[in-house]
Amino acid sequence: MSPRPADVLLSDGSVAVVRPVAPGDGPALHDLHASVCDDSIFLRFFGTGRRAAHAYVEHVLASPETLSLVACEGDRLVGLATAEPTATDTYEVAFLVADDRRGHGVGTLLLEHLADLARSRGATGFTAEVLADNHRMLEVFTGAGFEVVRTGGGGECQVHLDIVDGSRAQAAADLREFAAERRSLRPLLAPRSVAVYGARRDGSGIGGAVLAAIRRDGFAGQVVVVRPDGAPVGDLPARRRLEDGPPVDLAVLAVPVERVRAALEDAIAGGAGAAVVVSSGFGEMGPEGVVLQQEIGRLARRNGVRLVGPNCLGVLDNAPDVRLNATFGLAAPSSGGLALASQSGGVGIALVDLLGRAGVGLHTFVSLGNKVDVSGNDLLAAWYDDPDITCAALYLESFGNARKFLRFARAFGERKPVVAVVGGRSAGGQRAGASHTAASATPALGVEALFAQAGVIACQDAEELAETVTVLVGEPLPQGRRLAVVSNAGGLGVLATDAADDAGLDVVAFSPALQGELAGRVSRTTGWANPVDAGAGVDAAGLAGIAHTVLASGEVDALLVVLVATDTNDVAAALDELAAIRSAHPGRPLVVVPVGAEEAGREARTSGALTVMGSGRAAAAALGRAAAYAEWRRRPRDPMSPGDPARAHLAREEAAALLRDAGPDGWIGPAAASRMLDRFGVRLLGEVVPADRAAGTAARIGFPAAVKAAGADIVHRTERGLVATGLGNRDEVAAAVAGFGTARTAPVLVQPMVAGVEIALGVVRDATLGPLVMIADGGVATELSDDRILLVPPFSVGEAMVALRRMRLWPRLAGFRGAPPAAAGDLAATAVALGTLAVEVPEVAELDLNPVVVGPDGVAVVDLKLRLAHGVPVDQPRQLRPS
Repeated sequence: MSPRPADVLLSDGSVAVVRPVAPGDGPALHDLHASVCDDSIFLRFFGTGRRAAHAYVEHVLASPETLSLVACEGDRLVGLATAEPTATDTYEVAFLVADDRRGHGVGTLLLEHLADLARSRGATGFTAEVLADNHRMLEVFTGAGFEVVRTGGGGECQVHLDIVDGSRAQAAADLREFAAERRSLRPLLAPRSVAVYGARRDGSGIGGAVLAAIRRDGFAGQVVVVRPDGAPVGDLPARRRLEDGPPVDLAVLAVPVERVRAALEDAIAGGAGAAVVVSSGFGEMGPEGVVLQQEIGRLARRNGVRLVGPNCLGVLDNAPDVRLNATFGLAAPSSGGLALASQSGGVGIALVDLLGRAGVGLHTFVSLGNKVDVSGNDLLAAWYDDPDITCAALYLESFGNARKFLRFARAFGERKPVVAVVGGRSAGGQRAGASHTAASATPALGVEALFAQAGVIACQDAEELAETVTVLVGEPLPQGRRLAVVSNAGGLGVLATDAADDAGLDVVAFSPALQGELAGRVSRTTGWANPVDAGAGVDAAGLAGIAHTVLASGEVDALLVVLVATDTNDVAAALDELAAIRSAHPGRPLVVVPVGAEEAGREARTSGALTVMGSGRAAAAALGRAAAYAEWRRRPRDPMSPGDPARAHLAREEAAALLRDAGPDGWIGPAAASRMLDRFGVRLLGEVVPADRAAGTAARIGFPAAVKAAGADIVHRTERGLVATGLGNRDEVAAAVAGFGTARTAPVLVQPMVAGVEIALGVVRDATLGPLVMIADGGVATELSDDRILLVPPFSVGEAMVALRRMRLWPRLAGFRGAPPAAAGDLAATAVALGTLAVEVPEVAELDLNPVVVGPDGVAVVDLKLRLAHGVPVDQPRQLRPS
């Protein structure tokens, strides 16, 4: 099975395509070998003659056993990578890259993709014969992230790469892509010149609005207007074609849909490095629009131009040295550290407004629109190393590459927070999202799993996102969940405490020593507990003294102050005092909710002296999300278990054979399903035997026993009376099997009875997120219970354990009411194994293990159902940019 072509970013930010060698590549391959210098030929073939080079090209074209990939830039072939089988699990690799493209990452990218392809064939290692002077090739091997062993001396050395564990190589590849994305998106995110297409002569319309916003908000670079008639727009002269003057970084297209392609071609000819297509009428309008959208996407990729949209609001770069507002619906906010991307222009407008009113400064805003090219993944990669960006916020309606999002968001989140809202969780929301973006929405439970593993801070709506970002950019991360609540109105303090409990925060009881200190500051005899009731008459200095005492105690991780304006207090003065306390305790968050003093709160918020929120519930919820994120950051990362290419290859071959014999629905009998799972360390309890051998098998296994009809097409056995449990002897087993009414040779599953916590495990495939592993309350009531979670593979045992602890059934696993603890670690390891199976064998369309009985001594898989279907090939190269 051949890998699919993949767009990739080279280290200089340009775009190439990695694909298999095709029969028609012969002339281009010969040209490549003829065009490189003698040194390149010598380093590759250990001689300067070209005859061996051209003979090797013919060998590659004729040999089906040779794994061969090429890299192309436009119509030009710039690199070849090959892997020749030398043993059952080892290939010898070689590379040749055009002289002018050496040092741009072509060889490294070819190596990554070649390793993916070889692993799918069961390979575990690469070897290479390399001249000791070929430093560039040696750097490719050592820099790819694989474990490398060099042997030999003199003028040649042998290199061996262990490609079994692809996780290190994947991490290294991601870091290279982050750097490549940053370079590739520089014309979009930090342009020094901008061209606007579609501005009318009188300045009206969307193009005119974009042009007016660019000029109004002080863009620091050059502004160019492009009009086919060359007529000026106001006092700005226009070019008929962009190439009539110096090139620009960014082109903004706001022309009618039928003119977009021509405008994009002109922008490319004029040297633009990026384009923003504001125009609508593309994928959101149906099949014809999808075709147009795909055409402009291919045109941009073919010419190395990054494209935002179409059907978007525009982009805003608020860095002080750029100040670009290329949108038609935003007033430039204050500058800050937040980077924001929204798939919906309307939601983007709402978010910028909410964040502006909260006093949050914005660094970058990108309206993604239909995401024909630039996606949230690309932006996270480009923002990863930007020191001026301290937090990222996303509104998404779809994921182009969910597993890539997981990796990128996790890497970003380990440095700085990612906050996100996903629209389209309801059926109506899915319809609306599809009509707006023509993109498939994602199920809520799967998105929750994706975000939890990636460390993304999930919010339900725009308001929640803005509130959370307000705390994240204004305050340090809390070191724990201990919260103090201080108020001059006891009832509001109580309500804030309830909200904190709902948010997972712990309003801790103060120690006697701290209560004693507070007693001297609080006149009320009950006021020094937590929450602290400072009394309606507390003055600014008194309130500040209480805040200082609490924060200095070391007994809390954050402080929430709810301050009500009365005729006896000065809220503005109190906020000034609290700002000083905040400066004195920079390591702990302090959030203030002024009630009835909007003007004072607005001044404090605008000055940046305090983080001011609109309600106690919003503040507590935001602090709770920040605390959960901080916990995720502190949690040690378990290494992922390395894959087993040979096992995966055999399992896929077995799945293909089973599919040939399966019925139209793809259900596989328990015996065959058990053999496949056994490869991954998951074993079905008991034995599948013909019905006439069930009694003897039960006697050998031991009583009490259970028997179940085990035909491939049998589902819902319990409801159909095809399960019997607690059988005490051979006669009871024989009678039970006879009662099934099946043939004497029909398969029967015979098992010993086991006791423990019943869990359901399974694998499902989501059209957007890919394979998902489910853990749920088990037994016959699984479908009635909503206690279930999903995990996106691959994941570690530690991640599975964190997920298990979030479930309501966790106390039963941990040892409820004196019961011995169940083997939760074994359950987590079983879930990891299912995730590995789902990733390595995409033919696994549906898998149901219910119940899985978890006892003190381990896990027993009591029942399983497996459905296979023709899956997506796993040996395609990684898509380094979403299609």
